[in-house]
Amino acid sequence: MMVYYLSLGSNMGDRAANIKKTINFLRGTGDVLKISSIYETEPQGMAPGAGYFYNLVIGLQTSLSPHDLLEEIKQFEKQMGRDMTNSHNQPRTIDIDILLAEDQVVNTENLVIPHKLMHKRAFVLVPLNEIAPHVIHPVLKKTVKEILSGLQSTEMVNKNFSSCPSCLRGKIKSAGIVNFF
Repeated sequence: MMVYYLSLGSNMGDRAANIKKTINFLRGTGDVLKISSIYETEPQGMAPGAGYFYNLVIGLQTSLSPHDLLEEIKQFEKQMGRDMTNSHNQPRTIDIDILLAEDQVVNTENLVIPHKLMHKRAFVLVPLNEIAPHVIHPVLKKTVKEILSGLQSTEMVNKNFSSCPSCLRGKIKSAGIVNFF
């Protein structure tokens, strides 16, 4: 079993419903251990007029390998209507990124862990810091909290809910960690 941290984002349609469907899907792949608050963030690198994102990070424990988890994620994103042919910098119903897989480093054509841009993105670091501030980035050898404190960004990241919203409530497996419910 491996613990992953995944970033979820949606800026099309009913963003909260998209996030809820995604968390329910992820519950089918393993145990959801932690869910950050939802943050509303400006779209980065997209055309003017693109909708604001709902972003959050979850901790997931699963027996899937990093590549198998990626395959499951890509299939689900496609089912949710994501256009995989031209998905870079496009609005999306759901975007799921594997940020970390414990202390593993993966660098293949299809998958890079830790996520190659996570240390530069406030919309990833702020929710990740909420649920895993002491997790160490296996390449940078810094905690999430240290990386966030050194981030120089003008990104707008607004907490949308004071805790994990009621639309996402469900059974979260307790693993000796803070449970938001």
